Amino acid sequence: MIQDSTTLSRPTAAPLVEPVYARDLKGVKDNPNYRVCVRCVMDTTDPDIKFDEQGVCNHCRSYDKKVQQYMGPFETRKARLDKYVEDIKAAGKGKDYDCICGVSGGVDSTYVAYYAKKVLGLRPLAVHMDNGWNSELAVKNIEKTLRTLDIDLYTEVLDWDEFRDIQIAFLKASTPDSEIPTDHAIDAVLMQQASRLGIKYILGGHNVRSEAILPNAWSTGKRDWKYIRSLHKMFGTRPMKTFPHFSMFDMWKFLSVDKLKWINILDSVEYNKTEAMRVLQEDLGWIYYGGKHYESVYTRFFQGYILPVKFGYDKRKAHLSALVCAGEITREQALHTLDAEPTCPPDLLVQDMEFLLKKFNFSKEEFDAIMALPPKSIDDYPAYQNDWYADVVRNFYRAVKRKRVEG
Repeated sequence: MIQDSTTLSRPTAAPLVEPVYARDLKGVKDNPNYRVCVRCVMDTTDPDIKFDEQGVCNHCRSYDKKVQQYMGPFETRKARLDKYVEDIKAAGKGKDYDCICGVSGGVDSTYVAYYAKKVLGLRPLAVHMDNGWNSELAVKNIEKTLRTLDIDLYTEVLDWDEFRDIQIAFLKASTPDSEIPTDHAIDAVLMQQASRLGIKYILGGHNVRSEAILPNAWSTGKRDWKYIRSLHKMFGTRPMKTFPHFSMFDMWKFLSVDKLKWINILDSVEYNKTEAMRVLQEDLGWIYYGGKHYESVYTRFFQGYILPVKFGYDKRKAHLSALVCAGEITREQALHTLDAEPTCPPDLLVQDMEFLLKKFNFSKEEFDAIMALPPKSIDDYPAYQNDWYADVVRNFYRAVKRKRVEG
């Protein structure tokens, strides 16, 4: 079991980590050109944001289009879900499992497993990618969920020394994309395991209602193997031999030869995050971990400290904006959360800082030097999207997205 940051013994002199509030971020404090959307809470900390004549941002307009495109009316979603279930059961006939679902201990992936097994009567294999940063709460959530639902688990444990080197390379590259290696590896493990077992369907936890807003400037390139490989080659110190990955060719093979279908099942059900959390707590004993993706210690610290302090990006704005557009919370509630609550509880920031320094073998001075590096982006490094054939790449991944979302 991975050790949570909260279980480490406290040093006599803890590094000073000040709590971070949205109002104090770059692009907000003392900026006369600061502006916020009148519908959601996205603002000019996204350098690419645009507003229409009514003051509504491009993220809201895009959100509405995605809801219409990928969800549709209730009757359409119900018919689509019924067809999914029929196809999944038919393809899995005679096999131990008829689908695969990734589990992290978070609300979305846990609800997918719950809904697939208990409501739809599917026979999923749960797949978990352990990158060395699981909180103890996440591990307990996974254990309780799968034991209660009687779902088998496959866990892929990354080589820690190798993955540590990749993560540090991304920090040294000074981009806001340090979570991309994890996201890329999760997708790779799911597709590789499905291909190996001959399972055609992967149930994803991504959903339009609560996740359709995220500026490209805040994070991009999770499918760009050239980008990941290039950064590691420039800033890494050891060979990358075992890291789960996929190239454009691999993606084509998974979808066209192995005929894998990636279904975002939550877009076809009546998914309300608040209600889902209540169901998981009552039926599975699942426990909330305090923030979106905060089931990972590294994600909690990266989103709670590194991203807002170094880049001025508070991902809560995107997460809350999606919930505002979904009607789950009001804009006033979202603004109050941003104004009154820090990005991460101060005591956890201190504990997570200590944990990160210990796991990365960093001194506080080494970490501060990385934080002081000038911010950069994917545009500053070799990547598929920056090549002369970038339009081909974009069209390819648009097709991939359509195939994954539509099934």
